[in-house]
Amino acid sequence: MITADELNRLRWRCRRGMLENDLILTRFLDARGLAITEPELVGLDRLLGLGDNELWDLLSGRQESDDAAVAPLLEVLRVV
Repeated sequence: MITADELNRLRWRCRRGMLENDLILTRFLDARGLAITEPELVGLDRLLGLGDNELWDLLSGRQESDDAAVAPLLEVLRVV
């Protein structure tokens, strides 16, 4: 579990240049809130290291990730 301050910093990191990415990530954080798990944090950290277009390709299902830490999170993000 994370603190409210950590969640706020994570929300700031999730702000993207592409509105579609922004909306999906924001909905996920709104739904999970302080209950976000460590595996979700690891996967989210890796996703946030990607460029907007690459992230959108993964979130939209145009591409799949081979990263075991990211794949389960992508499934959740795609239905949020």
